[in-house]
Amino acid sequence: MIVVVKLGLATICFLNQCYPALVGKTTPPGDYTLSHRIVVSPGYGGDVLTFREDAADLFAIHRIWMGAPSEHRAERLASAEPARRRDVTGGCINVAAATYDRLVDCCSDAELVVE
Repeated sequence: MIVVVKLGLATICFLNQCYPALVGKTTPPGDYTLSHRIVVSPGYGGDVLTFREDAADLFAIHRIWMGAPSEHRAERLASAEPARRRDVTGGCINVAAATYDRLVDCCSDAELVVE
């Protein structure tokens, strides 16, 4: 199974369907393997799908983070305009909770291509 994130369109595609996503200026392009991880930090719903980690950063796909209401993430995720969904996050990929649940069900150890 391959999951594709298109940074320019701010979408995530899997199982022959694409969904809107929030991405950041520092979301790293490349090929990765997803890894399901339990987290205790509030705002992530208890788990994330990590795809890149180094000494300074952790990048993951997770449910939309609502910790800063001034960012209007829910409204931006719902926008049909890709420009409103880009450059929002600190590098992680945020998706709707239902999209995240579908992704975990099918693809929690899949290949991720960020382009």
